[in-house]
Amino acid sequence: MDKAFSSAADAILRQVVSGEPRAPGVVAMLGDRDGTVYEGAAGVRRLGEPQPMTPDSVFALFSCSKAITGTAVLQLVEQGLIDLDAPAKRYLPEIGALQVLDGFDETGAPRLRAPRRDVTTRMLMLHTAGFGYPYFSAALKRLAAERGQPDPRLGLRQGLATPLLFDPGDAWAYGIGIDWAGQVVEAIAGDRLDAILKARVFAPLGMADTAFVATPSMRTRRAAMHQRGRDGGLQPIAFDLPEDPEVWMGGGALLGSAADYLRFLRMWLNDGLGEGGRVLRPETVAMAARNHLSGLRVAAMASVSRGLTHDAEFFPGIDKGWGLTFMVNEQAAPTGRPAGSIGWAGLGNLYYWIDRRNGVAGFWACQLFPFMDPVALDGFLAFETAAYDALGRRG
Repeated sequence: MDKAFSSAADAILRQVVSGEPRAPGVVAMLGDRDGTVYEGAAGVRRLGEPQPMTPDSVFALFSCSKAITGTAVLQLVEQGLIDLDAPAKRYLPEIGALQVLDGFDETGAPRLRAPRRDVTTRMLMLHTAGFGYPYFSAALKRLAAERGQPDPRLGLRQGLATPLLFDPGDAWAYGIGIDWAGQVVEAIAGDRLDAILKARVFAPLGMADTAFVATPSMRTRRAAMHQRGRDGGLQPIAFDLPEDPEVWMGGGALLGSAADYLRFLRMWLNDGLGEGGRVLRPETVAMAARNHLSGLRVAAMASVSRGLTHDAEFFPGIDKGWGLTFMVNEQAAPTGRPAGSIGWAGLGNLYYWIDRRNGVAGFWACQLFPFMDPVALDGFLAFETAAYDALGRRG
């Protein structure tokens, strides 16, 4: 990238943390197949305290965890240990006991019935199994409020045992399918997900700053979570996930640095090859990076919990599918991201994309609720646009 891009990116980060309204702090990185081409940080790790945000700051990754857990699933597919289209209950019988929610009766009790078909591991990875999240589903939010259904982020087995919102395969809805996929991985590999990911993904990629439980070094660099109020102001809030949960939630419980996550993104640029060895086969990467939704499209997600998330949709008006396990934009995005690129996000306003055609990938990290915060999101989109402007200048 040229100096003009670095200057533009630096200016975007400064504006995000100094404008009105603002974000507390941000880290942004851009990489190509050969390495990191830009890293920048601005603002502070926690409002009211002096520690500046730095490129090695550690973040709660939220749903950026999903692609990492999905990678472990794909490794077992390569080994012939998972058939993506077999009933997932073959590997994890508990999945076979789940029922479909058909509304509530006059007493407020949920109406449940057996699903018309089995959940498969492919459905878990595509978000077509029928699972949701309570902040995007009024029915699941009602179950939590009236029936004590635990928040899935708490790492309780009962938090996974939510009813399905529709028959498996009938629709796309964003939810806890990848958390269930992580349990499939545990059942087959015979170990807990933290150990599996460390051995199979983090070690080969040199991701020493990524884990479900922060190391002492990671704790000293942890960025605090913040909440934006209705007046646009920001307050630091307490946010910690259980360190000894019943279930490691592979869909959203990892902590990590931006530099580590860029190593993971660059593995996808390099056909599954990381700095320390091969993680996936080239043909697996190509397969996973294409749209697997047949006759379905990724839909806008309407918020029912405004403190956690705004309504969420990337690139409205553009057709979007889903790979294993990323969003696939089927048309070129206004930022310059070409059709067929993959990417996604995390609830704390973390965003990334992987452009295998041009060989670039970017990561943007904040710690801020609600998701899709306009300041953070607009900053990310401006950063991505600046990257493609630079690619255009380079030809």
